[in-house]
Amino acid sequence: MPAVLMTAVSKSYRRRGRPAQKALDDLDLLVEYGGVHGFLGPNGSGKTTSIRILLGLVAADAGSGEIRLLDRPVPEGLPAVIGSVGALVETPLFFPGFSGRLNLQLLAEAAGVSRNRVEECLELVDLSDRAADRFKGYSLGMKQRLGIAAALLKQPRLLILDEPSNGLDPAGIRDVRELIRRLGRDGRTTVLLSSHLLPEIQQVCDSVSILVRGRCVASGAVADVLASRESGDVVVRIADPAAAAAVLQNAGFAVSPGEGGLTVHGVADPSGITRTLAGAGLYLEELRRVTPDLESAFLAITSDPAAGGAHR
Repeated sequence: MPAVLMTAVSKSYRRRGRPAQKALDDLDLLVEYGGVHGFLGPNGSGKTTSIRILLGLVAADAGSGEIRLLDRPVPEGLPAVIGSVGALVETPLFFPGFSGRLNLQLLAEAAGVSRNRVEECLELVDLSDRAADRFKGYSLGMKQRLGIAAALLKQPRLLILDEPSNGLDPAGIRDVRELIRRLGRDGRTTVLLSSHLLPEIQQVCDSVSILVRGRCVASGAVADVLASRESGDVVVRIADPAAAAAVLQNAGFAVSPGEGGLTVHGVADPSGITRTLAGAGLYLEELRRVTPDLESAFLAITSDPAAGGAHR
C-alpha cells in the first residue's frame, strides 16, 4: 500500500448566508513510499485542506471516498499511526526565551523520545552549532529548520511539510532545500512537500501531484509530468539561419526565430532536420529539444480548461 491514498474525497465549507464552497472535489491522491513527493496547486486549490484531512484536523464530507495514511483508514486508524507521522503545517511555535536544544528536549520528553534523538535531529537540520542560542535570536530559516527537527523527533515514516520555505530569504530557501533533499535520499522517510516555489520542487522532488479546484489534474514522476507537456519544438543554431529557415520551410517544417537561432515546431524526429539541412550544404552548430521546466508545465496544466484550470 502507498504512504498516502485519497480516493474520491470531497470537502465543502458552509458559511452562514452563503452557498457551500467546495475545497476538495472528488480528489484522488497517491503518494508511494520513499523519496519526496511534491504537492502543487494555485492558492485555494485544496492542498492545505487535504493535509488537514490526512492529519485528522478536519473531517471530509460525509459519504466521501477512501482515505488511508500509512495503510490505516482516516480518521478511525489515525491513533495507530500518528506516531509515525511528522508534520510542519504552520509556523512552528516554540518558547522564544529557551534555546533551540531546550525547546526540542521539552518536546522529546513529552513524546517519550530520548535526548540522544534531540542531538541527532539538531545535526540533521544543521543546527548543532546554534543549539544553545535562544529561539528568539534565530533567523526565519533557522526557525523553520528547528520546526522540521521537531517533526523528525519520532523518526517518522511520513514527513508532511506545508510551505516550509514560505517567507524565507534565498539562503534560507537553499538550506531548507538541501535538508529536504537529504531526507529524500535517506530512504527511511517519505516526504510530502506542499509548496508554491516550483523551481525548488523541481530540484528536490521525485514525483508530483498538481491540484486545480480541489481535483488532481496531473500526477507522476517529475520527468513524466514534464514529458507530457513537451511541445515537440527543437532549437536549431546554424551559421546562416535565414538560409536554414528557407530550406526547412520548403521541406514542410514550421519554423520561427528563437533563442538566438531558429525554433522548429512539432518535430517528431529531429534527425530529419539534420538530413534536410545537410542535403542543402548547411551544417548545424546545435540541435536540441525544448524541454519545459516545472513552472511552465504547471502554468500550462493549471490554465488548461480541460483540466478545470483555475490559475490566474
